[in-house]
Amino acid sequence: MSDRAADSEPEHGTGHIADEGVFVVGTDTGVGKTVVTAGLTGWLRDMETDAVAVKPCQTGYPPDDDAAFVESICGTADAAVCLERLSPPLAPEVAAREADDDVTLSYESIRDGVADVVAGRETAVVEGIGGLRVPLADGREVIDLVADVGLPALVVARSGLGTLNHTALTVQTLRQRGVPVVGVVLNEYEGATTAERTNPDSIERMTGSSVWPVPPLDIESPDGVIDGLRADLPQSVLRPAIDQ
Repeated sequence: MSDRAADSEPEHGTGHIADEGVFVVGTDTGVGKTVVTAGLTGWLRDMETDAVAVKPCQTGYPPDDDAAFVESICGTADAAVCLERLSPPLAPEVAAREADDDVTLSYESIRDGVADVVAGRETAVVEGIGGLRVPLADGREVIDLVADVGLPALVVARSGLGTLNHTALTVQTLRQRGVPVVGVVLNEYEGATTAERTNPDSIERMTGSSVWPVPPLDIESPDGVIDGLRADLPQSVLRPAIDQ
């Protein structure tokens, strides 16, 4: 599989809030965005880059706390920021409406909050919420935030049967909104089935994006996450963050 990017990809998103970093987006919930975010953030910090992971909104809290996981992997509390935390394990807009207390969730405040964090640090790894069409706030979706923030996107997808359609549509949606695609991570890749073994080449052919299979990582160990990701992704993945 090559490391080429599609020739037709635009150079910037629509918002131009951030110039350095990457937006980790998923084809769905539970595909491994947080592990990839933690690994990238730790990798950048190992390179003495002042990197921070940003979670715009956390639902299902507690027990779900993606920012806390990044902090544990990086070994420091300043490695991650979470802007909003909501208890119901639902899409943010729905979670705010269904929360026991009176919660007002504003798309503008989320967008501006991400911008403030990004502006204050050398580089940022922003983690999405579920997939791109997840309702965020005020009738806006995660894809709107990705486009407005203006960072290139790294897509995280499942490795097995059923991932072709979700991944191709995700890449297509990003490009339609002017978001450059760094590539696709096929998470927890084991090559145990024919679908898994053929998916990387199929996705590369369908999307024109680089595809990197990443095997299951030891998420209990910082080295397992950071070194594991570093072993299977080229440093060019970080290029949007360090070579702009």
